[in-house]
This record gives sequence, C-alpha cells and structure tokens, in this order.
Amino acid sequence: MMSQDGGRPDPQVQPYVGLRAFRREDSAKFFGRDRESHELADLWQANRLTILYGPSGAGKTSLIHAGVLPLLNPGMTDVLPVGRVSHGSAFPSAALSQHNPHVFALLSSWAPDETPTRLAGLTLRGYLRRRPPRYDPYGDPVLRLVAIDQAEELFGGLAHRQPYREWFIGQLVDALDDDPNLRLLVAIREDHLAAILPHEPKLAGMSRSRVLLGFLDTAAAVRATEGPLEATGRSFVPGAADRLVEGLRMVKVGRMLDQEVVADVKVVEPVQLQVVCSAMWNSLPAGVRLITLDHVRRFANADRSLSDFSERMIAEVARDHYDGDTDRLRAWLRRNFITELGTREIVYQGEMLTAGEPNYVVRALVERHILREEIKAGTRWCELSHDRLIQPILQNDRTVGREDRRIASEEYLRAAELALRDGEFGLAGKQAQEALEQCGDNTRLRAEIESFLGNVAHRGENYEKAISHYRSAAVLFQTLGATAAVGRLLAAIGRLELAQGRPAAAVRELHSAVRRLPHDAAIQTELAWALWYNGHPHAAGDVLDDVLAREGNATEALRARGEILVDLGRTSAALRDLERIRPLQWPSTRAAYALALAAMGQISEAEQEITEVLPEAEDHGPALLYAAKVRKLAGDDASATSLARRAKAGRLPALPTHLVAEADLLAGEE
Repeated sequence: MMSQDGGRPDPQVQPYVGLRAFRREDSAKFFGRDRESHELADLWQANRLTILYGPSGAGKTSLIHAGVLPLLNPGMTDVLPVGRVSHGSAFPSAALSQHNPHVFALLSSWAPDETPTRLAGLTLRGYLRRRPPRYDPYGDPVLRLVAIDQAEELFGGLAHRQPYREWFIGQLVDALDDDPNLRLLVAIREDHLAAILPHEPKLAGMSRSRVLLGFLDTAAAVRATEGPLEATGRSFVPGAADRLVEGLRMVKVGRMLDQEVVADVKVVEPVQLQVVCSAMWNSLPAGVRLITLDHVRRFANADRSLSDFSERMIAEVARDHYDGDTDRLRAWLRRNFITELGTREIVYQGEMLTAGEPNYVVRALVERHILREEIKAGTRWCELSHDRLIQPILQNDRTVGREDRRIASEEYLRAAELALRDGEFGLAGKQAQEALEQCGDNTRLRAEIESFLGNVAHRGENYEKAISHYRSAAVLFQTLGATAAVGRLLAAIGRLELAQGRPAAAVRELHSAVRRLPHDAAIQTELAWALWYNGHPHAAGDVLDDVLAREGNATEALRARGEILVDLGRTSAALRDLERIRPLQWPSTRAAYALALAAMGQISEAEQEITEVLPEAEDHGPALLYAAKVRKLAGDDASATSLARRAKAGRLPALPTHLVAEADLLAGEE
C-alpha cells in the first residue's frame, strides 16, 4: 500500500516477518514452499500419523502455520490450535492436581483460555471427547486434525521424565484409537527423529508418512524474496533478488594462509533470508520503487542487518522503560537469556516479574521480536526469538565484567529456577533463599520468591515449609491486589493440608480459594475431596453435582464423584461416571472401579483390576480399603483382613474418618 503522495510505502506494511516464525495470518507473505505445503496438507489428512522433520531453522513451524493451515477446507476439517509438549513447573505447583506435564502442556496449547487447574485433570481422549463433533454438508463427521510442533521437547528431557513421556504417548494412542477421524501431525528436529521412530507402529500402524523439510534452494529462496513485494508497490530489478540470495549462500568456514575461506552451500536458511530482507526493506529510501543491485549491496548484509535490527529494537524499549539506558537492558538480556555456553536460555515468567523485571518490559520486547513467549505446561516462558540474536547482544554489551549488586537477587532466583527445572531441589532452595535475603523492599519480587520457595518445598515433599512460603506469598500478593494469584496459593495450601491428613483445615483454605476464583472447577473439585475426607460425602457430592451441571465432562470431577458414589454404595451411578473417563490412571480410582464391578457381581473383572493396581497402591489408605472390600466380596477373607490393616496404616493419604470403622470391621478389630 503506497502513501497518497507517492512516497515510500506505508511504514505499517511489512512484507517480511524478520526473526519470528510465520503465523497463519502471514500466509499472503509466505512464498517458496508451495510444493511442500500441498504435500504436507494432503499427507496430514490421509494418514493417522504424519511426521515432519528437518534441521533447526528449516521453517517447520512456518510451513505448518502459513503454508498448510490456509489450504485446509474449514467445512471438511476440524483443526485444533497447533500444540506443544514442553515441560515446566506451574505456579504454584501444589495448586494443581496430579497430572502428566506433557499432556497438560498440549491441552494448554489446545485451550489457552482454560484455567490451568481445570486442564490438569484431563486426558487427551477426555478433552477431545468434550469437543463438539463437526459434520460436513452431507452429515458425515469431518476429519479432526491435531499437530504437535517442536516434539523434540518430548524426547530431550531428563531421565526422571521418561515415565511421563511413555504415559503421554499412551494417551496419544488412546485418542487415536478412540476417534477414527483423528489425524496427528508431529514436527520434530531431524536430530531427534530416531527417538520417535520406535513409537510409530503403535501410534499409526501402517497409516503413517514422513516428510523431510530442508533449507530453501536457490529458486525457492528467490521466490521467497520477490513474492512478498507483489502488493507493496515495490519490486526487484532483474537479477537483484538473485544477488541477495547468492550473498546468503556464501558462508565463512575458516581461514587459510591469512585468507578467509568462503563456501557456497547452495541453500539458504529461511530465517536468515527474512532478517536480511526485513532489514533491507526498512533501510530503503522512501522514494524507491525498484530495488537495484546497489540497494542489495548496501542494505542486505546478514550480520550487519541483524545487529542493526537488535540495536534499534533494544533502544526503543530502553527509551520507553529504562530512561534510555540501553546498557542496563542489554545486560539483563545477556545475564538471563544467554547461557555460559553462548546458547539461548528459556526463562520462567512469573505473575508480575520475569527475571526481576516487570512483565510489561517482556511484552515490549516480544512485540519487537527480540523475545518470544509461549505456554509451557500451563505457565508462560520466554526466550530470545532466534539464535542469531546471541552474538549481537554479546558483542554490543558494554557491561560485561562489571559488578551490579542491584540485580543480584534476580540472578539468584534465575539460577534457582534452572536448578528446580532439573530436579536439584537443594540447590534451588539455597539459591532462592539467597534471592529472598537480598530482594529488599521489592514486594513483587519478594512475593514471587516466596511462592517459588513454596514450589521447591512442595517438590521436596516438605509440606509444612511449602505451606509457610505459600502463605507468605499470598499475603504479599494480596497487598498488590493480585486476587487470582492469592486464590491459586490458597488452593495450593488447601491441597497440602489435605495431603497431611488435615481435611478440616483444607476445607477452610479451599473455601477461601473458591471465593476468589468462583468459576474454577478444579478448585471446587478439590474442595469436594476435602469435604469427603472430612466426613461429609453428601456435601462433597453436592459440590461435584454443581460442577458437572456446568461442565459435564470435567474429568477430575467425574473421577471424584465416581469414587464418592462408590463409598455411598451408589454403584450403578459410580460406574457411569468412571466409565466416562477410562482408561483410569490413579490407583484409588482403579480400586474404586474394581469395587463397583464386584458389587455388581463382576467378581473376575474386579479381581483382575485389583491384582494390577495393588503394586501401585502402596500406602494409599482408600485404595487399599477398596481392595480389601473387593477381596471380601470374592470370598478371600484372609487377604481382605490383611489389606484392611494396611489401609488403616496408610498415610499417602490416610483413610477418611468415616471409613475407619469399615476398615476396623474388615480387619477384625471392631
């Protein structure tokens, strides 16, 4: 779009996306990938599983969003938002029910507006079943298309995450088996392809395909350079776009006899092309209509373009939020977003602060494509938008080596977050405590650190310490008017009180949380559990009836009501609830289901279920009591007595008060 006076195009028109990946709304700017887009769209719809793989920077995310999604017929497909499986720790972690972090992350991608506490209890199949089916004009169900981007995050984690990974893949298999119209697309880096191949047969059988996405060849790169200008009033003279692409193909590979060695690699990395073209576009004089070879020579240098871009964006943010102090902002970026090895670092985004700086600074940097945000397992994280930003930030940082005591507290908290992410609880607690001692009167930062210390204590199963830190954080957030944060912290405290066998205290805390977050079904479900453990199963059932009247497929609420109905002897109703959420994962739920089956006379099925679940029940009081009752109904009195005695001694969790008498009777101690 040209300005009315015939000058340079409207500055709001940006034909190139720069560092960030293409989004769906950028499809009119997306050129050079026509063949790959149509191939992937066709294979995704035709196969149960399609794997898109390629090197980092090849543009897999852009291809899906800007190339494939616009090709899909909305009348013939039901396309969910592209998902991620990143692992992260929620804030506060104790506020969430037990969950698979990879499932939680994917559901958060599919339903970003849902509350984290609600998503924590859902399975993939359960969520997809809740989604209303769609039909084509002939009344037939349409294909349901789901995509997982950057799936290498699933396979690149630590060893202690492997059980979650296998469970997650099992849930994908269940979802695919449950819906014959479901089609899964997985995008993964080429160096992680071998990790997913063993899972292909159970995910897809023979209905699968793979697509390799490489870098742009010369013809595609020229098309990606020229195409976005078609609606701008500007164009390249013949040969100019070819010269720009040729420059990007030439890569320095070393020195020999004091001479630089340059190789022609024949291909172009898409993100480098976008950065150079974007910088060139922004540097062209206003009156230019034809982009010449001279313009390319002057304005299309990759390293200089990226350095100039980052400098300009950082200066704008510093002007708006740091009184023009670019050194301070650049130093913060270096300390927190670049590792000692010179790679990108991911940073947790708190309620109000990120690595000690207000979140509005992060948003400003995201808007200028210096940082990018994403949801990882229900929480927000951010990182540099591309690896090529690392060197400009390091080279232009004039504060390296200076001691800055003002940011010491934030640096300790950042180190603590990394330690917790890797399961080093002792180190995480030590670093966070140091951050707390140095944070002074910064209320926001103190609240974040207290909550984080609660997470550390919770992960280390020191529940009393976790409650103390969460309560301190709640008081601080209350002074800041952060009502939702207070509600989540009170819910966390309530869950920890219940875990320690104090249901009356849990009920008080959860009632307070519900007052602050009245529409959070997960917190209300947790309140129902607390009421049940406190000896009020009918009141608990009433709470769950209200939740399910509003949200009929809430998995955690169905699970809770199913177990409570078993306790109340309403076997048929219990089975209806529990059948809706199969496969059952938690030991107490499987044991309750077995008891319901036994009460209905299906003894052999109940016995098989109990045999499978007992090794997992360990110290779980209710699960052991349900198992004892199954064995009693099966005529095995000796086993019933033994299990009832174990149930009485169970502490993770202990039996609710109103079930102790039943355990006494079965144990022969009445």
